[in-house]
Amino acid sequence: MKKISVILGIIVLAFILLTYISISSTRQENKTSSIVLNMEDVKSIDFSRIDSVLVAPSTLYKANAVKKMMQGQQYRKAWSTPVRFRVLHLDTLLGGAEILKEGGGKQTHSLKLKTEGGYIYTLRSINKDPEPLVPEWARTLGLENIIVDGISAQHPYAALAVAKLAEKSNLLHTDPKSIFLPEQNALEKFNKDYGNKIYLLEHETDGGKNWTHYKNVKAILDTEDLQELKKDVGPKLNIDKSTLIRARLFDIVKGDWDRHSKQWGWVVTQKDTEYMAIPIAGDRDNAFFSVDGIIPSIISNKLILPDLQSFKEDIDYLPGLVMPFDIYFLKNTPRENFINEAKLLQGLLSNLAIEESFKAWPPSLVELDGEKIIKSIQTRRDNLPQIANDFYEIIDNRDYLTEPLKGSEDLELPSSLIGCFDCF
Repeated sequence: MKKISVILGIIVLAFILLTYISISSTRQENKTSSIVLNMEDVKSIDFSRIDSVLVAPSTLYKANAVKKMMQGQQYRKAWSTPVRFRVLHLDTLLGGAEILKEGGGKQTHSLKLKTEGGYIYTLRSINKDPEPLVPEWARTLGLENIIVDGISAQHPYAALAVAKLAEKSNLLHTDPKSIFLPEQNALEKFNKDYGNKIYLLEHETDGGKNWTHYKNVKAILDTEDLQELKKDVGPKLNIDKSTLIRARLFDIVKGDWDRHSKQWGWVVTQKDTEYMAIPIAGDRDNAFFSVDGIIPSIISNKLILPDLQSFKEDIDYLPGLVMPFDIYFLKNTPRENFINEAKLLQGLLSNLAIEESFKAWPPSLVELDGEKIIKSIQTRRDNLPQIANDFYEIIDNRDYLTEPLKGSEDLELPSSLIGCFDCF
């Protein structure tokens, strides 16, 4: 017993030592910053004469052998690979765009824009700032780099390929474009924080003029406003469940584990007194999420964080991917609806369709990770009917919600509308 205790003690000490060696290999400053190549002084450049720039999103995630072993390989090379970005000037975007407000979640910084034609767009930072997610104990122990470095598990350009895959799947997407935003007069007070950085420019999932192909659109709403409309009109408002099921199966196929209610918008169409809401998925940051290495593998264990799952051919733990959002909108939907959408999605996502979608990436990025990602998508697609059946059963066996959806905490909703969308 004493010998076993000594061995375990040595293992624990080795783990602690390697952890600190791993995190010490990265500079102490945790801020990510893009590297604009071939330009020594970005601030001195007249970008009105330049239509594109070569940018490496971040070199913060470069790693030595110890760091790769302890914190994983992830998509480190994709983050440091130079890619050409189109230069964006707000005063020429679709006749000119004004900044409505600053936004973003816990990691992403964003600006909401309105064009002269009334369309709403969002600039979402490609580089993330996970500092708000770092718990105080991690700072105290000097382990904040474990959280910061976790961003390397996200592919910086996942959203571009996902948009093409969504198009092949007959699903709405926000049509993201990768852009470089130089400092400019139109940014006004936001120049310091937002100028000379890279973003995804995409349609907003709520508000503004209808940008979709749907006709008779009453509004584009976020989930909270959809609930408010449901409270007002009751059974006259329904959601397109078939499309939502296909969208959620699509999420599973591409390994997007973070799909809470604030990441969805709804195109609400009206015919006479009846309303139909079609889902629009936003925020595709965690598609193709890749976790390996000793520390991330421990953290992503289903007993610790069951929803945090690495994208590979097999699904680690499907119950961890079922969100309160799914219970709220899809409980009591017939099993056959799930199976039918799985078969439809299988047919739409042919090998050719999948491969064509990755032409949204430069060849240098496809060479790095494309083959592995495509193979995982194809395998999950092949297993879709079984995945759909299991997805249905997990939802069916879960209880109705007793707490509001994320983002709806401040709404005054009747208890029935908190439980599920169709309950009211």
